[in-house]
Amino acid sequence: MFSRNKTTSADAADPVAEAAKIEQSGVTGVTGASGKGRPTPKRSQAQAANRRPLVPSDRRAAARAAREKQREARARQYKAMQEGDERYLPVRDKGPQRRYVREYVDARWNVGEFFLPIAFLFILLNLLVAQYVVFAMYVLLALYAVVLIAIGDAIFMWQRLKRRLREKFGTVERGTAMYAVMRAFQMRRSRLPRPTHKKHGVWPE
Repeated sequence: MFSRNKTTSADAADPVAEAAKIEQSGVTGVTGASGKGRPTPKRSQAQAANRRPLVPSDRRAAARAAREKQREARARQYKAMQEGDERYLPVRDKGPQRRYVREYVDARWNVGEFFLPIAFLFILLNLLVAQYVVFAMYVLLALYAVVLIAIGDAIFMWQRLKRRLREKFGTVERGTAMYAVMRAFQMRRSRLPRPTHKKHGVWPE
């Protein structure tokens, strides 16, 4: 009786065992079929393979090359300001409107271009007559008068120039007023970019 029950329970458990074996063998087969055929690399190995240098190996050589390029760019820019080559001029000097402003200021006799030598002369004169208080005061007042005349002349120049710019270009670029006034207060020989014409009186078209 007992042997019969054991045989029956063993026979009943056989389908479950067989199903487990079949499932396990199927999973093993799928895993083997989908494998790469080689071991998966470690994370450190993958990072080392993808690593690229972010900085040049010779930093001194790179810095020296960068300085050389900057020096060449400055030399090219200075030469362009001497010769008037607009391809290499600074941004503030580029464009037809800025060129027109330079030619207009250079064609005009500006009080401001004589301001520095006049101011130096007045300062020297003031030092010589410093012991004479009244005379020194007159010298100082004369210097103030020259400053006011130069400023008034620059304002008058800009009003006429602004009218001509609007007639020719339709609008006035930002910063043009300061650009024109600063050039008007520079001595003609020290202006950069260099004046296109050597003498005054050659007005832009």
